[in-house]
Amino acid sequence: MARYHIETYGCTSNRGESREIERRLRDAGHYRVDGPEEADVAILNTCTVVEKTERNMLRRAEELSDETADLYITGCMALAQGEEFAEADVDGRVLHWDEVPEAVTNGECPTTTPDVEPILDGVVGILPIARGCMSDCSYCITKKATGKIDSPSIEENVEKARALVHAGAKEIRITGQDTGVYGWDEGERKLHRLLERICEIDGDFRVRVGMANPKGVHGIREELADVFADNEKLYDFLHAPVQSGSNDVLGDMRRQHQVEEYLEVVETFDDHLDYWTLSTDFIVGFPTETEEDHEQSLELLRETRPEKINVTRFSKRPGTDAAEMKGLGGTVKKERSKEMSALKREIVGDVYESMIGQRREDCLVVEEGTADSVKCRDSAYRQIIVQNADDHGLEPGDFVDLEVTAHETMYAFGEPI
Repeated sequence: MARYHIETYGCTSNRGESREIERRLRDAGHYRVDGPEEADVAILNTCTVVEKTERNMLRRAEELSDETADLYITGCMALAQGEEFAEADVDGRVLHWDEVPEAVTNGECPTTTPDVEPILDGVVGILPIARGCMSDCSYCITKKATGKIDSPSIEENVEKARALVHAGAKEIRITGQDTGVYGWDEGERKLHRLLERICEIDGDFRVRVGMANPKGVHGIREELADVFADNEKLYDFLHAPVQSGSNDVLGDMRRQHQVEEYLEVVETFDDHLDYWTLSTDFIVGFPTETEEDHEQSLELLRETRPEKINVTRFSKRPGTDAAEMKGLGGTVKKERSKEMSALKREIVGDVYESMIGQRREDCLVVEEGTADSVKCRDSAYRQIIVQNADDHGLEPGDFVDLEVTAHETMYAFGEPI
């Protein structure tokens, strides 16, 4: 759980990106503080309109890198002229805006709110179904804040979900440190039963399941895949962070699962669902990761070809066992991250390229975008942007049939049919 400070410069688009960064950080349990001196992490969303602006961005990046332990730089100047920050010897990482939230989490479990209460944000209802986890990952500090899994009853969570729907939620996001182990503290894995009950609630809404570690999913993979296949309200989307393609590294991470179990989860969902999204995470540059281990991770990425991939460079968290390990050099981590990120863009770009010309029915308008656009999600939770939303009369909460017309690397564009 990190304290973050964020600064945004430039246009409305940058402000929209920062808003989304903050939304994801909040969902993961991180919280904003008033200034960089109080923060664990600083985020600088840059502009590059004129030369004077560039000089200001470099100066501010230098100041922030001195004031916080970790600095993440995104926005127009970062992406167009990222080498300027390196040449100025700024101690910060240049990232695309949608990579920032995952970089801040450092591969750790998300941290839900202390009281585990639901939140309604626009038409999105955030429902933490439990607090804590059953893992003991060597790099994760979250466990120290949350402890072992504590699962409220199915009835209690269903009532919270029903209240969100009655309050206007059109999308319910099921969250937790590890949703896959919901119920383990009571001796029974029961995520599939909870999802089935939530889908029985009256109303036209969608449900997205948050992060579930492969070990927890593996034991109920058949039951869980059946529930996904039988319920249209469930987005066909699974976030199962594998973190490494090497069993040796997974052992050092104390991840509980092995690569083979992750593959069995993927194969089961492939057998049950024709169109679905696999989301996973990789930590690059863990202290014991060899070049061969890194190659195994790349090969696993090529083999499973997830539609959403979070790539995080390892960084030490105080008080964790991994922080005591002799780390890899920054250059090694940077090169491995660059290689995996390039493969990620290739895979995800191919996914969205293949969607062009497809008809996607009952897409949910989730939120407003920038410049009179809206962000929609199809049945597999893939993002489709509709421009000129006012002309189409679209607003958050609407359902719309779309034809995919174009794409960027991480999302598609669509037109109402």
